[in-house]
Amino acid sequence: MPWVKVLVFFTCLSPALWLGYAVWLAWTGGENLLGTDPVKTLTLETGEWALRMLLLALAVTPLRHLFAQPLVWQFRRMIGLYAFFYACLHLLVFLAFVLQWHWLELAQEIVERPYVTVGFASLMLMLPLALTSTLGMRRRLGRNWKRLHRLVYAAGILAILHLLWILRSSTLDARIHGGILAALLTYRVLHSKVPAVRRLTLRSPPAPVNTKS
Repeated sequence: MPWVKVLVFFTCLSPALWLGYAVWLAWTGGENLLGTDPVKTLTLETGEWALRMLLLALAVTPLRHLFAQPLVWQFRRMIGLYAFFYACLHLLVFLAFVLQWHWLELAQEIVERPYVTVGFASLMLMLPLALTSTLGMRRRLGRNWKRLHRLVYAAGILAILHLLWILRSSTLDARIHGGILAALLTYRVLHSKVPAVRRLTLRSPPAPVNTKS
C-alpha cells in the first residue's frame, strides 16, 4: 500500500513543515506563531517531536503483537529515522539560536551542563541506528544488528532525562513520556520472558463462517 507509506511520511513531516513556516513568517516580519519566546518554543517542539517519534517507533512492535498486524512493521524504520531527524533539528536549533553557531562552545556545554550531556549522548546513540537502518546493513550485521539496535532503549531513557532537566518545574510532559516508555519497555521484557504475554492478543478472532445453505 504505497499510498499509506506516503501518508505516514507526510504526517511525520508535518510538524517540521509547520515549524519551518512559523520561522519563515517570523523572519519576514509576519505573524508570530512561536509565542513570546520563539527560541524556547522551537527547542521544546523539536525535542518533544523527536521523543514522540522515538516512542512511536518503539510502540510498533507491541502493536504488531497485540493486534496481530504485521503490516505496521513496515513503518518502524521510517518513524525511527524521523526520530533521528527531529533530534538533529533539535541540535541545530540549539546551535543556531542559543550558541549562534559557535561550534567550540558546544563541547563546553556538553561538559558543563548535564541536560546537554544526556541529550547529546541520546543523539549519539541514535546515530549508529540511523546509519545501519537499511536492509543491506541489516544483512551485513546479521544477529549483531538486533543487538546494536537495542541502544534505542538507552537513547529513550536519556531523552526522558534530558526533557526532565529542561522542563524543571513543569515536568508533566516528561513524566507522561517517561510512563509511556516504561510501559513499552516493560511489555518487551514480559513478551520475551512470559509465554502468556507472547500469546496475548487484543484482536478479536474472526467470526465463524456459516456453511449451511
